[in-house]
Amino acid sequence: MKFFICFLLLAGISCSKKIIPGSSESRKNITQELAILCYNIRHANPPSKPNEIDLQAIANVIKKQKPDIVALQEVDVHTNRSGPGINQAKELGRLTGMKSWFAKAIDYDGGEYGVAILSKYPIENMKNTPLPTAEGTNGEHRTLATAIVTLPRNKKILFACTHLDAQVNDTNRLLQINKILKILKMETLPVIIAGDFNATPSSKVIGTLDNYFTRTCISGCQFTIPVIVPTKTIDYIAFAPASSFVIKDHKVIDEKYASDHLPVLSVLQVLQGRKE
Repeated sequence: MKFFICFLLLAGISCSKKIIPGSSESRKNITQELAILCYNIRHANPPSKPNEIDLQAIANVIKKQKPDIVALQEVDVHTNRSGPGINQAKELGRLTGMKSWFAKAIDYDGGEYGVAILSKYPIENMKNTPLPTAEGTNGEHRTLATAIVTLPRNKKILFACTHLDAQVNDTNRLLQINKILKILKMETLPVIIAGDFNATPSSKVIGTLDNYFTRTCISGCQFTIPVIVPTKTIDYIAFAPASSFVIKDHKVIDEKYASDHLPVLSVLQVLQGRKE
């Protein structure tokens, strides 16, 4: 039974119900389901084949899961190791029939290296925001890629993709996650972020993420790396505010060939929101 407390003034003021994610009220306000895939693709180099690039294998993984939006990390564009004429983000978009956008983190091997977003739906206002690295740490520069995605019924969300520092010490990751939160807290649209955070759930980095975002899996989550006998979780999908989505499903895909990370798939139910 639900109880709603209204304070009635002489003039009379109506009060509205607070919609709680997962409640019957929220289910009535679901507009659609949104499948999100997060995948560190290791520049499409299968671990079992050190000298090969297999973009088709990555595309096959994506197509099999039928996501609406994909966050990709470790993406090469025009590098010597992956092929000077190959833009991996653009090619994966072509192979999957999705729109693509690449965000450079660094210049690498004659080309560029960074993250990418693939989307079934239109994307606009793409931004590439460099993330901080502490002086003297020799950390690799990282970035935050964001894009506004227009869903059916003209529902707009901000989608973000990132790949945080991989050093043992949390120094750079903490700088980077705090920069990400500073940026995304100012956003008025619902936000989904996905990426390789290089941090386990018990770390300060993920604790900081949890201060604002809701992860699609909080406890008992499957490990995401390595692909053979995985031992830890470092790849995540999260959203804010909590009232914007309902988590329908979360799983780690058992795909051992294409990359050294296991892909993560979350299905969110999108809430239509309320007029106050």
